[in-house]
Amino acid sequence: MSAARLHQLRGTREWFRDSPWRTESEDVKLSCVVLRTCTVAVKDIRDVEHSIEVTAETLYEAIATALAALQQDNWVGEIGQGFATVSVLVQQPPIKHEVKMKDFVSWLGRQGRSPAEVVLKQKIEKILATQMTRGSDRKR
Repeated sequence: MSAARLHQLRGTREWFRDSPWRTESEDVKLSCVVLRTCTVAVKDIRDVEHSIEVTAETLYEAIATALAALQQDNWVGEIGQGFATVSVLVQQPPIKHEVKMKDFVSWLGRQGRSPAEVVLKQKIEKILATQMTRGSDRKR
């Protein structure tokens, strides 16, 4: 294939299919990342409910992002790790999910079952570690 044709096709599905670096046995998989805006709500140990709007790719990423952000707010008390329930309301399409904190923490502590799950857990741990470090600085 000519360099001009490759340049013309660059960034298209046809470019991936006709790329000289691709072997015939490969299956081209173009992943589509879907970011969703969600309202995440959780009660602290004083039974005060707090909610925040976040954007995330997955349910657990939305929870981690919200927990990390809430830790930065002086009005938010400690959030229990046990039976506290986190509600996630996805705006489009409107879907509500409820996850017990103990299930979230348990899932995060288990070894990933697939490369995608391992990457997701690393991303979530990084979100939580970064925000918790900032939160400890804030509360001093």
